[in-house]
Amino acid sequence: MNIDYNRTMEEIQKLKKEKNAVILAHYYAPDEAQDAADYIGDSFYLAKVAKETDADIIVFCGVKFMGESAKILNPNKKVLMPDTMADCPMAHMVTKEKIADMRKRYDDLAVVAYINSTADIKCVSDVCVTSSNALKIVRKLPNKNIFFVPDGNLGSYVRSQVPEKNVILNDGYCHVHHKMTAKRALMLKNEHPDALILSHPECRKEVLDISDYIGSTLGIINFAGESDKKEFIICTEKGVGYTLRKNNPDKVFYFDEEKFCVNMKMNTLDKVLNVLKTEENEVVIEDGVREKALSALDRMLELAK
Repeated sequence: MNIDYNRTMEEIQKLKKEKNAVILAHYYAPDEAQDAADYIGDSFYLAKVAKETDADIIVFCGVKFMGESAKILNPNKKVLMPDTMADCPMAHMVTKEKIADMRKRYDDLAVVAYINSTADIKCVSDVCVTSSNALKIVRKLPNKNIFFVPDGNLGSYVRSQVPEKNVILNDGYCHVHHKMTAKRALMLKNEHPDALILSHPECRKEVLDISDYIGSTLGIINFAGESDKKEFIICTEKGVGYTLRKNNPDKVFYFDEEKFCVNMKMNTLDKVLNVLKTEENEVVIEDGVREKALSALDRMLELAK
């Protein structure tokens, strides 16, 4: 097993050099994909890396919308997905028709699209956001009315933190975070009374209400690293445990092991090697779609500075 793993890693490193390729991995990707990655991060960080890289090929260990975003920001680079079936159900939980209807119903409306959305939805949105910059960007927008898509849970959190705006919610959700419950978190708290509860804002309000910290994946990582506490209950996808444990070998992290993203786990090491060899699974986006979606992504990068 170790020999195969080491050989695969060696082949990946060799091909990266030969082809001037870079591997990006989201925190929720399998540990082995994160091992192989040049950059590991949340959606916002990886979007910036994708725009700044001088590599000719980007292998994106994530889900479809992430590969699309990388291609939108880098039309002249080849963006490859280890598995084309790795998709985010939440990204499809709003339609262009619904957005058009909301624009008719509300004057002065800004459509704010969580980066976890399809390229088609980004096309009809005013700006993209991530969980790490959503509050900052929504506060900066001149509009009073904000239609936040597609994640209703993150939208609800933004609404609670930016009361001066009229944040209108969509009914989408991340199936992983939405299944997390306050009951389960409190059970873990009962078992580990000294542990702090750190939660992603994609969780439901009942979980956020009992949390000691609410923030993006990177925010959770930074908080755990800077805290004097030694035990933490993590209410987000368990893939982040790779970085948490690597950065904090003296601390303990508890997860609800049943809650994980099947799509993210499709990014296995053998698939990373395969796309580097074959250059298949390339992300292709029509120019008209790319140009419209780019406007929302560029505005995010500008407002998030």
